[in-house]
Amino acid sequence: MTRMSTIDVASATGLTAELFTSIKRGLGKVPNAYATIGSQSPIALQSLLTVNAALKSSGALSAKELEAINLAISENSGCDYCLAAHTLAGKMAGYTAEQMRELRAGGLSADAKIDALVKFALTLVRTSGTVPQITLDSVRQAGYSDVQVTEAIFAVTAILTTNIFNRVNDTTLDFPPASQS
Repeated sequence: MTRMSTIDVASATGLTAELFTSIKRGLGKVPNAYATIGSQSPIALQSLLTVNAALKSSGALSAKELEAINLAISENSGCDYCLAAHTLAGKMAGYTAEQMRELRAGGLSADAKIDALVKFALTLVRTSGTVPQITLDSVRQAGYSDVQVTEAIFAVTAILTTNIFNRVNDTTLDFPPASQS
């Protein structure tokens, strides 16, 4: 059971109602995580949606690259909600169940470029202080530009935001659990 209150999606007003309507139009429903974030802070939800939409619609990373980051970081964070949601998104991006298990474990052996991106993203969240030069060099040598590196950092930030929120809230799953997907 969630720990924070969530308003009824149909009774939302103002900015929250606008955001929920937009989410429902795009996804067919307002996922529990978004419903609770929007119930607490429509500005936080709007910011999160804006970053994700920009990365997906006009960013320099592909849907597969973004979902690789989402799966690896969500596994690292232990966020069952985001793992469930991004397992579905990973399927839509073209990953097999085996590839998603491998991404969750920290890499992708069949794709050296995505493997380097995942390792870069995990280094960001598993270490502190200045990221070693070799970490940046490795992701660049795999073929990523500094624009893509910068957008990967924002993708990590966005997924960490929802990971942490869902861990605090103990958001109720409204997607099939990742282990069954």
